[in-house]
Amino acid sequence: MYVDILNHLGTGIATVLSPENLLLLALGVLVGMVIGVMPGLGPSAGIAILLPLTFDLDPTGAIVMLAAIYYGAMYGGTITSVLINTPGESATVASTFDGFPLARQGRAGPALVMAAVASFVAGTIGTILITLAAPAMAAVATSFGPPELFLLVVAGLLTLIVVIGRNRLLGALSALIGFAIATVGVDVGGGAQRYTFGSPELINGIDFIPVAIGLFGVGEVLYSVYRGGHLEKLGYFAVKARERGFWPTRKDLRESRGPMLRGSLLGFLVGTAPGAGATVASLMSYSVEKAVSKTPQKFGKGAMAGLVGPEAANNGASAGAMVPLLTLGIPGSASTAILLGGFLMWGLQPGPLLMEQNPEFAWGLIASMYLGNAMLLLVNVFCIPLFASIARVPFHILAPIIIVLCAFGTYTVNGSMVEVAVMLGCGILGFFMRRYGMSPAALVIAVVLGPVAEQTLRQTLIISHGSPAIFFERGASVVLLALMAALVLLPLLLSALRRRRVSTDHDSAEPVARR
Repeated sequence: MYVDILNHLGTGIATVLSPENLLLLALGVLVGMVIGVMPGLGPSAGIAILLPLTFDLDPTGAIVMLAAIYYGAMYGGTITSVLINTPGESATVASTFDGFPLARQGRAGPALVMAAVASFVAGTIGTILITLAAPAMAAVATSFGPPELFLLVVAGLLTLIVVIGRNRLLGALSALIGFAIATVGVDVGGGAQRYTFGSPELINGIDFIPVAIGLFGVGEVLYSVYRGGHLEKLGYFAVKARERGFWPTRKDLRESRGPMLRGSLLGFLVGTAPGAGATVASLMSYSVEKAVSKTPQKFGKGAMAGLVGPEAANNGASAGAMVPLLTLGIPGSASTAILLGGFLMWGLQPGPLLMEQNPEFAWGLIASMYLGNAMLLLVNVFCIPLFASIARVPFHILAPIIIVLCAFGTYTVNGSMVEVAVMLGCGILGFFMRRYGMSPAALVIAVVLGPVAEQTLRQTLIISHGSPAIFFERGASVVLLALMAALVLLPLLLSALRRRRVSTDHDSAEPVARR
């Protein structure tokens, strides 16, 4: 098995080392860094906006570049978290807790260098784990039939709703809106038009690209304007590579080893769960590091472990999210949902057979992650001052540029003004979703997976002659149903126990108060 993995990895490396793919990888790394540095964009918006520009490229080169943008943005988002206390995107929120205090202490240089090292270590460990886990997981998944694939889609969305959402009802509503958008077009079973309102341009359905660009591009800009981002004047800490205190000390390196490894492994495991994502992983890592630290009182005041752990976790999760994407065709995050849409646009079907039928593509992507992480480490360490200067670009200049790029990117896909209108409508929808705590990620994942869910459910009911009992007759289906039940019931049980504990504490405190 391991010999086969090495052979496949060698094939992937040979594919990536072509001049064109190396150039696209380097371009993706740089663009990802820039996108990460711009507050309010993030990898989801960046990939969605740039995806239409890759359609004329070779699929392998295009996905190598887009994947580099994905994990490159994780690196870049840390710069604004540390220097101006503004996360580049949600996955770097935890990096502000100790990153900005370190900058206020005059240690912005060591903080950014250690964050880059942690990201590199986590990205490399995550890629090694992908190399080992993906073939085994794909081999297991080849035994899955329509019932298991349908339950996988539902389980992925359920994980997203339960783990991430502040309000589970709003998260479920977000997913249902996504499924509703996915039903527009022609009914696969009967051939009738659904919700096209007489428009011939909607017969083929609503493409996920205008939906994703609207939600994550225009929607984020509108929400940032609503919050007053165009009026903010943020403090800024300059970074100079030639200064004496730019490089981390031996103490920084010693204190960071444990958090780096723990964050990498925790992030990867969390990332492999569909829907969990890098945000959850980074916040969990911060809690773990504070719990195991001998000096928890330093956290929030400039603890290097409080920065390194979450940084490793969010990059480990980015790698982990690629596992269900490549082996099951289930996106682990909003960004990988957009990558999944790209796969489908190029005529590739992610899932158990991808690594078998398209080995150069799948292993080329995995191999590119080794090289991409090495490039990002060099770019981060030696170009920190350059990228830090991008953080000073005012948002009121960036906002109109982003909206123009969103409209241009949408129009270039099919030359359709209807899709531009859909994109703008989804932008307004995305603003209200952010405003009222709904989940744009759940919506876009449901849009991408909606056709898969409908097709596999139809196939399942045809096989079983309309009987839902088939879900309880197959071992893998029963396991998935049990996991879904645990996902729903465990939080409810923990909440009930918490309320009971609070009630007991209150009752026991009352007699004392009366005395």
